[in-house]
Amino acid sequence: MKTSADGKKKWALLTTKPANGWLDPSATELNAGIDPSCNILESDITWGATASDRVNEKTSCQVGNSEGLGAANYDTALTFLRQYLADPAGGVDVEGEDAGYQAVRVRGSEVGIYLRESDKFSTEPWAAGDIIELGGRVVSDAPQRVDNEGSIKRRIPFLPQEMVVEHPVAAGVGG
Repeated sequence: MKTSADGKKKWALLTTKPANGWLDPSATELNAGIDPSCNILESDITWGATASDRVNEKTSCQVGNSEGLGAANYDTALTFLRQYLADPAGGVDVEGEDAGYQAVRVRGSEVGIYLRESDKFSTEPWAAGDIIELGGRVVSDAPQRVDNEGSIKRRIPFLPQEMVVEHPVAAGVGG
């Protein structure tokens, strides 16, 4: 049965390496991380695999070309809606709603970012058996000031380092 994608993207941002490595975080680890789901601009998400590198794999007996798969490639960037404290205190909500942006705002920050896109709402916690659509260790580039019509926001391009595609989530810490 088809389901609407509206409100169904769940994100987890980890600032420490999971027990089994960046490619295999558990549901416990994902739920303990930062959840920036309500602060990522839906219309500006770039988070997916792109065409892999190709290498010439033609053998001497083949007629015509033959290609093999080389390194995998990904296109990864997210726009964060900035979050500020309510008056009278004011200022950036560093510890709260702006924590996801704070974790990646410095160029060269290394974090794990994971996306679940399913029939579950983004408010539902990660569970064993959920599928990480794309996730892993990334390095942030410098924040880009984008059109600030509406909310204040910053786009962060990421350099993928270790990534998994359609990977099932294990239950406890360390799988």
